[in-house]
Amino acid sequence: MNVRSLSHVPGQSRLIASLVLLVAAAFFLVAGDARAANGGASADVPAKATVKIKLKGLDGRRAKIMSRVVVEGSLKPFRNLQKVKVYLYRDGKRFSTRAEKVYKAGENYGTFRSVFYVRKGNRYGVRAKYWGKAGQRPVSKDSTEHKTFRVRYVGLSHGACNRVVAGFRKALNRLALVPDKGRCFNGKMDRAVLAYRKLNDMTRNSRASKTVVKRVFNGKGGYRVRRPGLGDHMEAPLSKQVIVFSKGKKPYAIFPIASGAPATPTILGTYSFYWKDPGYNSLGMYYSSYFIRGYATHGYQSVPDYPASHGCLRTFIADQPRIYNITEIGMPVYTFGNAFRGKVEPYKVRQTGGDLGPDLGPTGGLDPSALD
Repeated sequence: MNVRSLSHVPGQSRLIASLVLLVAAAFFLVAGDARAANGGASADVPAKATVKIKLKGLDGRRAKIMSRVVVEGSLKPFRNLQKVKVYLYRDGKRFSTRAEKVYKAGENYGTFRSVFYVRKGNRYGVRAKYWGKAGQRPVSKDSTEHKTFRVRYVGLSHGACNRVVAGFRKALNRLALVPDKGRCFNGKMDRAVLAYRKLNDMTRNSRASKTVVKRVFNGKGGYRVRRPGLGDHMEAPLSKQVIVFSKGKKPYAIFPIASGAPATPTILGTYSFYWKDPGYNSLGMYYSSYFIRGYATHGYQSVPDYPASHGCLRTFIADQPRIYNITEIGMPVYTFGNAFRGKVEPYKVRQTGGDLGPDLGPTGGLDPSALD
């Protein structure tokens, strides 16, 4: 009996060894499947994430102002409900953070995109980061390098109609220089640029040079109100040859003017509008708003870029209907400054032909009887 049992020992050992090998093979097979399903990592170790981005809409390493920049990215491995954070920087400061959804694009990776416009500043940066996934089929964190580009500003010309002009117009509007609607460089923008250049002691013309465009887009060169305590009022800084309408310390409308000539200077001081005269009068004054005796702000056919009136504040014919609507009886007026300091060059008014007559009619679209 004992001899027979001993004779079967080698066969039992071989059977047990075979069973052990089968179990081990099955274990490694299951582990391999789990590893493959987890992006190459073991079931309990996070798969290594890889996030990449590229920028579209650039010209080399630069983007023109108001350009549309597209951030296109990819993430591997893909999981359902993944999101990637996209961080946008302008001049070294983060100005936007977007959580962009990742969409499946291949066997084991997904894609995402983010869009933004270059509206101001000098240097932009973009970075994407995936913060990982815990739980089943975990994924590690990953972050891209910081991609940067510079902003390219361009000069603008009269008659141009494009996205840059539309953005420039809105930037001028933020400085209270022109209504914000429109995408064409028309007469209103000519006069707004002239007013801006006057405010900043630049050559008095309507040229939207690269320097002017850059300063305006970045909000530089605005007007500082001198008498905010007057509430809703008009200021006339004669050294700048503009008039400014302001509510407290916030300007909302600025127009170029020509004040009194050296022989007939504009009166200085604080007054208020007391009489409004619609239409043209016998002297060619258009929609006049008087603030003391015969001194008024009014439209006139000739508005040079230097003091040239008999004491009134001359404005362009096309601007005056809006000015007339803004002025109210009792609104304070503050005139100050030296109109004759510095040297200015002659400036010929551009005749655009479409700012008043064909569009608004001889009275600028206003009903004189409703303005008394």
